[in-house]
Amino acid sequence: MDPAPYLALVVGLAVVCQWVAWRAKVPALLVLLVAGFTLGRLFSPDEILGRELLFAGVQLAVGIILFEGALGLRFRQVRDLGVPILRLCSRTVVITWVLVTLLAWGLGFDLRAALLVGAILTVTGPTVINPILRTLRPTRRVSQLLRWEGIVVDAIGAILGVLVLQVITSSGRTGPLLDAVITLLRAVGIAVLLSVVVGWLLTWMMRRDLLPDYLQGVTFLAAALGTMTLSNAVQSESGLLTVTLLGILLANQPGLHIQHIIEFLEHLQVLFVGALFVILAGRVEPRDLVGVADVAGLFVLGLLAIRAISIAVGLAGTEVTKQERTLMMAMAPRGIIAASITSIFALEFTHAAETAFARGDEAWAAEDFAGAETLYARAGDLYNLAQEVDRLVPLVFLVIVSTVAIYGLGVGRLAERLGLATVTPRGVLFAGSAPWVVAAAKRLRELQVPTLIVARERGDLRQARMSGLRTETASIISEYAVEDMDLAGIRSLVCATRDDNTNAIAASEFSHVLGRSNVHTLKRHDEEESTARRATAGRLKGNVAFSPPTDYDTLLANSRNHWRVTSTVLTDAYSADDFWVEHPRAIVLFVHSESGTNVASGARQGGETGDVFVAMIPDAETEEAEAAERRRTEAGHRETVGPR
Repeated sequence: MDPAPYLALVVGLAVVCQWVAWRAKVPALLVLLVAGFTLGRLFSPDEILGRELLFAGVQLAVGIILFEGALGLRFRQVRDLGVPILRLCSRTVVITWVLVTLLAWGLGFDLRAALLVGAILTVTGPTVINPILRTLRPTRRVSQLLRWEGIVVDAIGAILGVLVLQVITSSGRTGPLLDAVITLLRAVGIAVLLSVVVGWLLTWMMRRDLLPDYLQGVTFLAAALGTMTLSNAVQSESGLLTVTLLGILLANQPGLHIQHIIEFLEHLQVLFVGALFVILAGRVEPRDLVGVADVAGLFVLGLLAIRAISIAVGLAGTEVTKQERTLMMAMAPRGIIAASITSIFALEFTHAAETAFARGDEAWAAEDFAGAETLYARAGDLYNLAQEVDRLVPLVFLVIVSTVAIYGLGVGRLAERLGLATVTPRGVLFAGSAPWVVAAAKRLRELQVPTLIVARERGDLRQARMSGLRTETASIISEYAVEDMDLAGIRSLVCATRDDNTNAIAASEFSHVLGRSNVHTLKRHDEEESTARRATAGRLKGNVAFSPPTDYDTLLANSRNHWRVTSTVLTDAYSADDFWVEHPRAIVLFVHSESGTNVASGARQGGETGDVFVAMIPDAETEEAEAAERRRTEAGHRETVGPR
């Protein structure tokens, strides 16, 4: 097959697999790996793309994935978590490296290959953790700890792998350990220098409006790729650390607005992750998997124990709670970074062996027979080691499949038992604190539905706080609300402020956080008289809340006129139609069922037996007075139009 149709097929599979995983509510990586293994039996990526081009592309794609992740790491998000993050990126990394090395060595791998796989498996896979966090939506502290660990430790793991490679392949006069120290200093130095220079340049250009909006995303992308390539040219495999530092530096520049750039790179990241898993899984032969199957089970069990030990020891004495540490022990799936780095290092050992063999030929031609014999022996040793590292590739893929299945499928129930997340979030976030909002939140609380009420002024939340409801004093369109606010257990947003434009902006911002289908706004005051020139742009609109759709003033007036928020259970004897007959002027706010809590919508909300309508209805006296007023109005109308 030609490269073009093969790549088109890979992209198509990457998208379809991730959609299937979303529909089936399983980790996308598992579906991608199955598709990759299957496609690899039909077409060989190495034969179609060539190993050199393939791994160059893999390296660049991994760099973009880490750069995109680093752009979301804000220091202000972790001001109270500095020590735990430092421990995760230092002490736990060393513990994991040492213990995984001992595990692999004990299972029969060469010590040098064991050191390498120990370095590689210090990474925890942000490409897997981030989708799990999106679905699970745990507490802010746990989420931030895992995000920082996933991104930063990936770059550290790559550098550790380079140091091991340097020690093993070193043939310099200074000795392997000194070579490794020089390599480390050079990698860190070039990473800091390039990230600071390129970061300053990009910031300077953005602040002086030297980049039009349509070029900003691709400019950041090109800068990341160029910086990574230059860094790798100076020091092999230092590029991942460089782009990680560059992303963190740009993310923490005050006044630099890059959310649209992050969204652009997020789309690329989804595509690259899917494509990389399909391609790299296609390189693994079934016989290779069978060859390491005998040790894979013990290796995976050992990794689970090592994760628990490294977290327990690494975070001991920090402010991280016992529940948070327990959840973190169960969240270390490996992902595309581990797979790609292992494959790249296997190729590097082959290149080192070929280089040693070529130098042996040169020494033989120069009649330095003793030197030639030494180089030939070294080349043979490196070839054997390359074959040992090749065995690590299928082992790492089995580790990826196993850890994603174990951590990804089991962590939800554990997080729920620990009180740090909800397997099926059903909570409601209210923007605005009108009296009817407080009444609705109290009714939802009776149904065991978590709520959060957000208002700009603390005084506006007095009634909600006195009712024992969870509140936050913040603007719903602030960076804090959109990026930092703890949304554990929250599924839906109801934008219920007095200002229609604030509601529209909040709906647009939170559609990226909760999903567009879960974001709702009140009916606009001017909805009936809006024209094409005055109507809100479609991208700013949320779903119109409640049944029938109602604006802020009407809901507030109803509240002042003593309308009540009630909950009504639908039964076989009392259906949704019966509810509407009894309460024709009701406003259904929410529909609660065993599967979740949904914001009501449409002109006449339907329901099934067992559903609970949370609705706003007139009290008996108000309803009777309104009915009498309608009768008087109708009578007056008949007098006016009747015969004289």
